[in-house]
Amino acid sequence: QVQLVESGGGLVQPGGSLRLSCVASGLNFEISTIGWFRRAPGKAREGVSCISKSGSRTKVLDSVKGRFTISRDNARNTAYLQMDNLKPEDTAIYYCAADAWDATDYCDGVYFNHWGQGTQVTVSS
Repeated sequence: QVQLVESGGGLVQPGGSLRLSCVASGLNFEISTIGWFRRAPGKAREGVSCISKSGSRTKVLDSVKGRFTISRDNARNTAYLQMDNLKPEDTAIYYCAADAWDATDYCDGVYFNHWGQGTQVTVSS
């Protein structure tokens, strides 16, 4: 059974930082593309960032470029999303997702079959 467990969300002031983690089990992590997605209240889900199985390629949403960094540690079956200079508009539930198909360049949730339960990120003063 595939499980993706996110952690690291919380309440942070504008300009602050958070690091999200996604621990995977029940799948071959080393051959899986990993994506971070978010859904804000009243808005559609959007792909924040995706990373290829080796970590050599990434795709980043324009609105978070220069602030968010995706990475992975295949030895630990874990992916990360480092979020710096957070803004109120980053407030959302953040989900990690995985799939064996290389959807890095699309970073669209329709291409991912396995999802975590999500972690809430709230940016507010």
